[in-house]
This record gives sequence, C-alpha cells and structure tokens, in this order.
Amino acid sequence: MKIQVITLFPDMFAGVMGSSMMWKAQEQKAFDISYIDLRQFGNGPRKQVDDTPYGGGDGMLLKVDSLVAAIEHAKENDPDAIVMLPTPRGKVYKQSDAKRLAAGDKGLIIVCPRYEGYDERVTAWVDEQFCIGNYVLTGGELPAMIVIDSVVRLLPGVLGGEASAEIESFQEDDESIEFPQYTRPEVFRDMKVPDVLLSGHHAEIAKWRESNSAKA
Repeated sequence: MKIQVITLFPDMFAGVMGSSMMWKAQEQKAFDISYIDLRQFGNGPRKQVDDTPYGGGDGMLLKVDSLVAAIEHAKENDPDAIVMLPTPRGKVYKQSDAKRLAAGDKGLIIVCPRYEGYDERVTAWVDEQFCIGNYVLTGGELPAMIVIDSVVRLLPGVLGGEASAEIESFQEDDESIEFPQYTRPEVFRDMKVPDVLLSGHHAEIAKWRESNSAKA
C-alpha cells in the first residue's frame, strides 16, 4: 500500500512511523509512506500557504490553491489513491473503516490541516472526510497517524499471528469490546487471575470470555 501525507510538519512522523510495527511493516514492504511538504506549493518568495478568512475572524486558513496543487502532485504519484481529510465535519472514523481501507487495493493521500482550518473549496478534491473524536487538535498530523496505524496493522503479515487482528475490540460491529486478559504472575498484590482461565477447560474459558465481552 502506498500512503502519502500532505503536511507542513513532516518531521512529526519520524518517531511513530520509524518504530515498532510501523517500522516492521515498512521493512516487510507491506506499505510505503512518503511526505509532501505543503510549503513547496506556497505562493511568492516566502512560500505562503495560509491567509486570513473572508468575512473576518481569528486565525489563518490554509489556501485552496496550495492544497490542491499538493493533492494533484500526490495524484501524479498514485492516480487512484483515496484522498482523506481529518475535519470535525467528517464522519467518525471506526474500525470498519480501517478494515475497508486495508482490504482495498487503493493507496491513501491524507491531507493534514493546520492553523484555524482550510479553505472549504478543497473538499471538492477530497474523497473522504473523517473525524477521530469530539475534540480539537492543533493539526491533522495526529489523526493521520491514527488512520495509518489502524490500517497498516491490518495488512497481511504485519501483526504476525493469523488471528491477531480478528480477536480484538471493535472487529465485529465497531462496538464490541474484547474480554479482559491476564498473564503472569498468577497473583499480584492479592489480585488473582480468574480461576476459569487457569482451568484448561477450553469450553468454559470461551464461555467466560464471551460473557465478559461488552459493547462500547
């Protein structure tokens, strides 16, 4: 899978994408990630990418001409890629979205807003608008990392075990919560692992896990 990120701060991704499963997935060539610096598409000698909003108001907006130029550049690298934009106006991003994107054969182009937002006209070049929660961040880089992590971990071979991505929260219906899990030591500060998990009785263990699963 090819993933391209349009951002003013590409250095923010180095730690996350260069560690753990994201690093492993790149080593396995499960996905390829590249960063497009929006500043390259700015106007004038200062490469300006933002301006004041029409109608007044605080803050600055990312300019539509710079954003579209960056998207079109990304499309030259991957014409069929899905263009995604994190925004409070988007639908809530769920596990079913991650599964759909991971199972598809298209790359991703994720646009990272900054400042007070973006010129709304850019949405004509966007395929999917998404929201990761009812709170405000300083930019779209963290939502982009969340989407990338959630999708890449589902790509074949990334997690290792065949069922690793199947027996976990939100897999069935975006609402199911996985049962509690335990490991050694058997007793820690008077807190004991449930007896049924030590019994070796697989049917009873399965029944316990089912009864201790929940809905979000």
